[in-house]
Amino acid sequence: MQGRSNAPVIYAAGHWARENRPMMEPSVAGAGVPVLGRAALYLQDGHAIRDGIAHARRAEAAGFEAVWQAESRLVREATIPMAAFAASTERIRVGSGVVSTWTRNVALLAATFVTLDDLAPGRVMLGLGAWWDPLASKVGIARRRPLTNMRETLEACRALFTLEEVTYHGEFVHLDGARIDVVHGDTSPRPIPIYIGATGPKMLELAGEVADGVLLNYMVSPAYNDGALERIAAGALRGGRRLADIDRPQLVVCSLDSDRGAALDRARMLLTQYLGQQPHIMKASGVDESLIEEINAIVDWPATHEDIVRASSLVPDDVVQLVTASGTPDECRAKVAEYVAHGATCPVLYPLGEDVGAMIDAFAPGREGIAV
Repeated sequence: MQGRSNAPVIYAAGHWARENRPMMEPSVAGAGVPVLGRAALYLQDGHAIRDGIAHARRAEAAGFEAVWQAESRLVREATIPMAAFAASTERIRVGSGVVSTWTRNVALLAATFVTLDDLAPGRVMLGLGAWWDPLASKVGIARRRPLTNMRETLEACRALFTLEEVTYHGEFVHLDGARIDVVHGDTSPRPIPIYIGATGPKMLELAGEVADGVLLNYMVSPAYNDGALERIAAGALRGGRRLADIDRPQLVVCSLDSDRGAALDRARMLLTQYLGQQPHIMKASGVDESLIEEINAIVDWPATHEDIVRASSLVPDDVVQLVTASGTPDECRAKVAEYVAHGATCPVLYPLGEDVGAMIDAFAPGREGIAV
């Protein structure tokens, strides 16, 4: 194929999301009691990988549909823990939430996810992200034309997942008769769905146009989703699809504790870090820019624990509760339901604190008592 126009694809964009995803909305059990239809787990680097394996198993037993592994900061690489989770479970899907389009050659990226599919056939999801500054610039990457880079990476991966020979001449991606040359294994096309992790309006539109789903960001308010869905729908229309064709899982920070103050303080620390290091996310939710500037004057990348503690005193409770699900179990469930009511198809819960099991149990799909 030349460029992207004649790229072989394993399925029409959005096919997996239309045909294979579970129920999207909360259902009603008994006398009008809402229940959560979908839930997934999100892990970063706050827990040892062996503990993460145990959490993935517990989530699978509780009926969670997926576990997503982060790779946003320069800390834990995603695909190694993904392999550990995949090898230790039987049914739960395993996704990258998200890997950067800038740090891996696209052929190796596709081969990596085909290898993961060998380990867990039909359970692997590729989540792609455009990374962020100043981290990218500090490691020598100029994030030039990120939309074009994202489109080319997605299209090339989708083509390579056919296991056919691929030629692609783009601005960032160059393949000349390349293929994932499986000799001793399954040579059939791999139905690996591709998600774009998006926050800004243009990336949301691109996700709606070309991806199987969009992994909506955390540290945003539920109301942020209303504008995000408009942009996804606009992109879907451009790609000949509907909003309903696009899966929309959403990361949600969940700091759950019977001690409400402790729960809020844990979330406050993480929020402070994001206010300082990724202010574009905070601006998208309408957080006061003067607060962002105050935090950014103390916290940059990389930040010390002491910097974050010092700056966290500036963050009020109402801002914490605006963009996270924090507090008692009932408060957390109610906040997560807000994200679903504003268009998220599956909450992807990022647990803060040591008792991850309590959070999993509180959000087990089908559990009664989740207010919407």
